[in-house]
Amino acid sequence: MSTRISSATLLTLLLAPLGACGQAKTENNPQTTPETARPKPAVELIECAHARAALARDCLVDRQSGGDGLILTVRHPDGAFRRLATTNDGRGVISADGAEQAVVSVVGDGQIDVALGGDLYRLPATIGAGPPTRKTP
Repeated sequence: MSTRISSATLLTLLLAPLGACGQAKTENNPQTTPETARPKPAVELIECAHARAALARDCLVDRQSGGDGLILTVRHPDGAFRRLATTNDGRGVISADGAEQAVVSVVGDGQIDVALGGDLYRLPATIGAGPPTRKTP
C-alpha cells in the first residue's frame, strides 16, 4: 500500500484562503472600482528551511492559478524563492522551474514535506490511499 496525495484536495486546501480575499462592488460600497474589486493573491506563512537550516515558520507562499494549474511561489526571508506546481498524478507538487527534482514525503496527518535542493517546505495536503506509484529517477 502506498500513499497518494489527492491533488484536488490539496488544491482545495491551498485555495481555501482565497475566498476571503478581495472586495466585491456593492451598493453599500460605491467607492469600489474594478481595480480594488480584484481579489488579491492569498499569502500565508509556512514552515521552511533554506540551505539546510532548521525549520522555521517564516516563508511566504503566494498562490497563482492559471492555465498550467496552481503554482506556489515560496519566498524565504532572505529573498530566495522556489516555484512549485501541483500535480494530478499523486505526487502532490513538483518543481515548476529548474532542473532539480522535488522529493515529497508524508510527515503527518495533513502535511507533506517537499525537499528541493538544500531547501525544505512543509505544506498542507490531504493524503489518501491509492495504487502503488513508481518513483522516477
